[in-house]
Amino acid sequence: MATPPPPRRGRSGAAPRAAVAALLAVLALALPVGCAAPGGLRDHGEAQPVTPPPVPHPLWPGLATLPPPTAPAAGTGQASEPPPQPVPGVTVTGQDITSADVRDLLAKDPGLGQDERRALDACPACELRTPEYRDLTGDGRPELILAVGTAGTAGPVVLHVYTLTGDGLVPVLRVQALARFSAETVGTDLRLHESTSVWVRTTSRYHWDGVRLVLVEQTSQDLGPVPTPPRQTAPDKPVQPTGGPVVRPPVTPSGPGPAPAAPTPTVRPTTDPGAVAPSRPGGAPPVSTPLPPAQPTRPSTVAPSEAKP
Repeated sequence: MATPPPPRRGRSGAAPRAAVAALLAVLALALPVGCAAPGGLRDHGEAQPVTPPPVPHPLWPGLATLPPPTAPAAGTGQASEPPPQPVPGVTVTGQDITSADVRDLLAKDPGLGQDERRALDACPACELRTPEYRDLTGDGRPELILAVGTAGTAGPVVLHVYTLTGDGLVPVLRVQALARFSAETVGTDLRLHESTSVWVRTTSRYHWDGVRLVLVEQTSQDLGPVPTPPRQTAPDKPVQPTGGPVVRPPVTPSGPGPAPAAPTPTVRPTTDPGAVAPSRPGGAPPVSTPLPPAQPTRPSTVAPSEAKP
């Protein structure tokens, strides 16, 4: 009987190599999963757009703003009034408010004052400012802003604002302001600045309430100089009479204590040997007065007949 051949033995190290290869494959699959670990970067989609805050945009910035001191004007629009109606006989084609004829609009507006009509008839080219267009209702469409002077450059100015409704123009604000006023829009708010006195500036803010522009805030800013404190007067100076000694005011002691001693008279020396020093008051001993040095004397001669025994 033939002997079966012995079984073939596998190559040494083949199994460990296969295990290592499998482990590397598992690690390679696990690496992308590690990027989603807590604390990693994630994509949340498109970022939201950032809207900048509103900034002032002056109206007619090239004009001077030095009005005379008069009382400020207030708007005529009130919430209790009926809603404004479109100006009769005025239509805007193409929903473009910039195509409206502003002179025809003012002539047909029943809210225009007599002073404005006289000013427009007398000087059609100088009393109407250039139209401005700003969004004051928040609907994304501009409103028409007009300014009509009533008495030349020194008289008051009437401000008109119209909004487009359908194909008509509706007046939503009529307010009288001082001559040379300044105006600006901040967002959808309209602000008027007037110098109501030499040092006071009044600001009126108008806001859309869904029907018209109404006055929502009015502030006054004092721009005058700061008052200075009163000046302190200098102390009295000693009076000096002409041709005499200086006379000073008496000094009063500020606190309790012994009274000051009486002044002691000063005795000046004299050149007279026979003079007697003055006595001190109250029997005090006299003050010795220095005498000049004695002059040498010559001895006197006595006659023998006068000498005594």
